[in-house]
Amino acid sequence: MPNAFNFSASPFDCLTTDEQRLVRDSVDVVYYPEGDIILDVGDAPTHLFVIIKGYVTQLEGDEVITTYAPDDTFDGRGLVAGKTSSRFVAQEEVVAYQLARQTVTDLIASNATFGALLFSDLSNKLIALSQRQSQHELQSLTLSRVDEAFVRPPHFVDSDTDVLSVVKVFQAQRTASVLVRDTSTTPERLGIFTAKTLQRAILSGTPLDQQPVGPLSNFELITIQPSDQVGDALALLMRHRVHRLVVSDGARVVGVLEALDLFSFLSNHSHLITVQVEAATDIAGLAQAATQITRMVTTLYRSGTRVSLIARLVQDLNARLFERAWQLIAPADLVANSCLFVMGSEGRGEQLLKTDQDNGLILRDGYTPPDNLDAICLEFSQALAAFGYPECPGHIMVSNPMWRKSAYEFGQMVQQWLLMPDADSLMNLAIFLDAHPVCGDAHLLAHAQQALMRLATDSDAMLARFAASIDAFGQSQGWWNRLLGLDDQKGLHLKKEGIFPLVHGVRSLALAEHLQETSTIDRIDALVVKSVITPALAADLTQTLHFLMGLKLKAGLTEMDTQQAVSGLVDVAKLSTLERDLLKDALGVVKHFKGLLRSRFKLDAL
Repeated sequence: MPNAFNFSASPFDCLTTDEQRLVRDSVDVVYYPEGDIILDVGDAPTHLFVIIKGYVTQLEGDEVITTYAPDDTFDGRGLVAGKTSSRFVAQEEVVAYQLARQTVTDLIASNATFGALLFSDLSNKLIALSQRQSQHELQSLTLSRVDEAFVRPPHFVDSDTDVLSVVKVFQAQRTASVLVRDTSTTPERLGIFTAKTLQRAILSGTPLDQQPVGPLSNFELITIQPSDQVGDALALLMRHRVHRLVVSDGARVVGVLEALDLFSFLSNHSHLITVQVEAATDIAGLAQAATQITRMVTTLYRSGTRVSLIARLVQDLNARLFERAWQLIAPADLVANSCLFVMGSEGRGEQLLKTDQDNGLILRDGYTPPDNLDAICLEFSQALAAFGYPECPGHIMVSNPMWRKSAYEFGQMVQQWLLMPDADSLMNLAIFLDAHPVCGDAHLLAHAQQALMRLATDSDAMLARFAASIDAFGQSQGWWNRLLGLDDQKGLHLKKEGIFPLVHGVRSLALAEHLQETSTIDRIDALVVKSVITPALAADLTQTLHFLMGLKLKAGLTEMDTQQAVSGLVDVAKLSTLERDLLKDALGVVKHFKGLLRSRFKLDAL
């Protein structure tokens, strides 16, 4: 056979030298003229095909499912199943390698990754890819286990131990914290006393040898398991604003993970950004911190950190940034009597690179805001623009009076969206469903969201109109041509083709079920609990969303490296064979999901 077989293309790039030799010894070359049916429905395939030249179209009935290009492989699933479920037609003259079924079976038996990449669904392909990367690439430190970082041994005292004795433990054990056992409760509870708490004990005026540590201890411990990833520990520290985590395997306390120890272990600077944000005394100081966020995202992504964790860190950092900016700009009484919230991808915790502002403000009923509220809100919007968050083209910002109202007025506006569901109302409803608090009294937003769900109608007509936005960007019947570069478009718009219909489809199901979760992943999990979608579909939707987010981030970082504006387009010519294969599967999941939504909401009847 020819020596030109491309072993750098997926799934053959995971084969060992001996497995590659087996392929070379077994493969043949075949030719099909344009229009030939290579495999038909019900055929029992005898070979796996790898395209050398030309394109092959996969059809179910008259509907085109996808198109295969040079270096693509088909029909692995049919070969394993023993029966082809689609028709494969030569779109133009096709030259291909064919690999005998027995050879493929031997490769699958000897190489699990090859089998997963060949015929598994998207979830298993991405799991296999992750396992392969862990074998061949340096893992990001954020992917390390917690017990691989420096976990300090635990030191226990009883709750009636006096503070002076605990200070002696601090000195003897060279530690800044002890775990406090309180046996007066059932079950026994565990708290923590730290060197910082010692200040309170000293300032109380009571002699330290007469003060028990129990009343001074914090019994609301934040825990993490030894097998959890370091990145998850980092997110917990930031979210709860604590300096240490108790490491527990469930049955026993393993130790204490100190923030400083974790940060010395990590290679990213998210903690430093948080410190810089909280220490800033003016907008200029915040702007310096804001510039570090994108740099952190770049470092984390290119070091292998999973996209879901990056998104969580970005959401937490942005929340700190927006909160501090609002505190610097707004008077203290306005901050205390309002709730500043974000929406869109920021609200869902799915933003990676800076996008348009989407925020609002709910004022407490009965509170009289400052006379210069307009100027305050405008200054905030301008500050975010200076941080790199462009103004929203639709003016969905606190500087727009429509998006800053009293709690009562907000409730009335939400009710109008539901009772008069025109296009603008449904758009505003979709935006508000993703709202997430960042500063002030979060209960104000929670009450508005609860009121929305109480008012939410079960009207099939309204829900159908709401869900119909999954096709807001038009039918995408030719996405495979853009994927393969067979039309005139310069790239594939991942948000339009995949991310938006997935996110809005999940949001539509969540609204129909009156769910209050705001992130897409949390909504997916809740929909599984309510048996609205299957666990298998949930896994595919989750993996698809994260894959598309990662691919979009990669394309955006490439554009930034070349001083181009971030467009949201993926240059299909620069995709690897594996990325193109995964993208086909991901868009296939979205297509299947849209079909389920059309059936659920009877969209074809609109």
